[in-house]
Amino acid sequence: MPIAGFDIVLIGVLLLVILVFFAGVKTVPQGYNYTIERFGRYRKTLTPGLNFIIPFIDRIGHKLNMMEQVLDVPSQEVITRDNATVTADGVTFYQVLDAARAAYEVLGLQNAILNLTMTNIRSVMGSMDLDSLLSNRDEINAQILRVVDAAAEPWGIKITRIEIKDINPPRDLVDAMGRQMKAEREKRASILEAEGKRQSEILKAEGEKQSLILEAEGRKESAFRDAEAREREAEAEAKATQMVSEAIANGDVQAINYFVANKYVEAFTALATSRNQKTLILPMEATSLLGSLSGIGEIAKEAFGDRDKPQRSSSGVPVTRTSPGEEQ
Repeated sequence: MPIAGFDIVLIGVLLLVILVFFAGVKTVPQGYNYTIERFGRYRKTLTPGLNFIIPFIDRIGHKLNMMEQVLDVPSQEVITRDNATVTADGVTFYQVLDAARAAYEVLGLQNAILNLTMTNIRSVMGSMDLDSLLSNRDEINAQILRVVDAAAEPWGIKITRIEIKDINPPRDLVDAMGRQMKAEREKRASILEAEGKRQSEILKAEGEKQSLILEAEGRKESAFRDAEAREREAEAEAKATQMVSEAIANGDVQAINYFVANKYVEAFTALATSRNQKTLILPMEATSLLGSLSGIGEIAKEAFGDRDKPQRSSSGVPVTRTSPGEEQ
């Protein structure tokens, strides 16, 4: 059966409706946003999932990646505040927060972020000395991030991180820094060595001082003891002299003989024990010493009593007592 013209038109209209339907259905993948333009003007933003637009009137303007992205910053030369030339490169992390502003507020988003980062790297690093530049990398990153993030905020961009990867001074400058560091360490070593010697001398002097103080204290104590001994000796001598004087006053001639003989014997003892004394010559008056000794003997007899007195013969020779059967 032949197909009528009306049927052909109906089939064509049905196919057209199907094509229009599929033209109005848009699927947005996760992590992306699409901007929709109507007659060239921004109308809305499509989020991930199934979306519908008016076919032949609305169209997709820009497809924007909403995930965090990384952008390499190429190496560039930077002149520091103390006129040192260094080469620095880095990396920038950013994320699109507003797809419409990122699409229509700036032309060439990545190129804009790259140039903005490079400019602020030169600005921040150029305001610092070389020593501060090499030792304060975290501070440099924070300053660049703060400036670039504020500048990119009107574009709907969030700068999450900026990291300086390498800072390379010239080779001759590196060698000079190495020599400077070596000289500084040698200087610190010399200072520490001198400080050690100084402390050692101080401790040595302090020890000698304490030794002298202790020695002086010892001499002082020894002198005090010697003086006390001499005082005791003098007291004993005075007391002995007093007793002898009292004995003489009472008519005891043997006491004075004992006193004089004792002094006489002490004098001869000192002469005999002298280091330089090799020969001892006694004077003619040495017999007086024997008389004094006899006086000491008489005192001893009186002290021990008559029972211990030895019997003497008429010739003055002592007689020893024997048993009745023995001959004398």
